[in-house]
Amino acid sequence: MIEAIEQNLQRGIQLLKNISDEQYSNKTVAPYNSSIGCHMRHVLDVFSCLLKGLDAKSVDFSIRERNECAEQETRVGIEYFESVIHQLKKIKQEDFNTIIKVSDNMGLGKETANYSLAAALMQAQSHAIHHYASIGYLIYQLGIELPNSDFGYNPTTPKKGMCLKN
Repeated sequence: MIEAIEQNLQRGIQLLKNISDEQYSNKTVAPYNSSIGCHMRHVLDVFSCLLKGLDAKSVDFSIRERNECAEQETRVGIEYFESVIHQLKKIKQEDFNTIIKVSDNMGLGKETANYSLAAALMQAQSHAIHHYASIGYLIYQLGIELPNSDFGYNPTTPKKGMCLKN
């Protein structure tokens, strides 16, 4: 699981190594006017919240870092990716079944639920892929070439030409 997450986060690093700070922080694309950097920072904030809460076995996704430099400068974004990957590699497979309390604001206030660490990691990975897809839209609109053809694609998405059968 950690290896798959790392591979996905490495795709983000590859993208950042191939774009300028101006492209990374560009907020001109409608309809949301968010930047590649905003999405990347948000993805990493989710992983960071999870990692920071491990010792206490309590994660609060509503308390995120929101480091603006990480969404404006590719160098800082890459450092953030590398820090998250370094911390993820410390997680042992035998810890996956550890129960942690996960809190977030669901729109009407904060809710808390019990998750296994594995479930929380899976949610963070799925969340990252979802935001990578949004980044893919921004990349297309800005005329940037993707460094990896799998960027933003969920591994469960059927490939072109495949038919789904019940």
